[in-house]
Amino acid sequence: MAFTVSLSSSFLLAQRYPRTSYGFNPRASMATIVEKVVPAVIVGGGRVGRALQDMGTGDDFLVKRGDSIPSDFSGPILVCTRNDDLDAVLDSTPKSRWSDLVFFQNGMMDPWYESRGIVDPCQVLAYFAVSKLGEPPIDGITETNPEGLTAAYGKWASAVAARLHSGGLSCKVLEKEPFQKQMLEKLIWISAFMLVGARHPGATVGIVEKEYRSEVSAIIEELAGAAAADKGIIFEEGIEERLCAYSRAVAHFPTAVKEFKWRNGWFYSLSEKAIAQGKQDPCPLHTAWLKELKIV
Repeated sequence: MAFTVSLSSSFLLAQRYPRTSYGFNPRASMATIVEKVVPAVIVGGGRVGRALQDMGTGDDFLVKRGDSIPSDFSGPILVCTRNDDLDAVLDSTPKSRWSDLVFFQNGMMDPWYESRGIVDPCQVLAYFAVSKLGEPPIDGITETNPEGLTAAYGKWASAVAARLHSGGLSCKVLEKEPFQKQMLEKLIWISAFMLVGARHPGATVGIVEKEYRSEVSAIIEELAGAAAADKGIIFEEGIEERLCAYSRAVAHFPTAVKEFKWRNGWFYSLSEKAIAQGKQDPCPLHTAWLKELKIV
């Protein structure tokens, strides 16, 4: 079983705000609460997996390439591999432990969960960067979200938050609907900015936000509408500004359409489904640009 961890959009370098205009200091607030770090199995020995291990108490079990996931180790199983490695991870995990899996992957995971029979999984939206193996992670905070963007949901959410807090990082524990909305916003961000950037070779995320704002605004509106309709949710007002604020925080990041199956591919599947049913494409601009770039 080959596990590799790459620094994807989940782990982008974001600007720190040690004390915000709202008077909220994430680290000061965390310091007032003593939280126990629960020992965990950590799958993936890359930058993120090692950083999570460093936040522990020395009692974690690190699963590296070729290792098996133990069945007799209680506690959460923190999965820090690439999305394409998930089938191998699941196949090596005793089914009795599936409810303890905590997924750190980004993108649209729901179809994969459903295909593998995973019900109500524990998930983490990780907005922190680990630039090199062994270096401390840097938190992801923006002007519109000074409390931090990282969030956790599910059975082990509080344990994950405690671990991240011990490492000086922010982490919100959310209920299912708020978490789903934030997950979808993150999916919309990477799908929209990477696609617009791909249309303008060499454009960074910051250039897309500054010079091609009308294009990215149009695609954000389109993808948000399609996601809201499919999931039966209503996004909070200001989604475009929140996504653009994040882009300003990671303005240096390059753009490219990657991991299509997990990102833009989900929106394209909504288009294919609608067209097959004789309905209008809910994402016509997205579809047109994918074809323009010969991605589909």
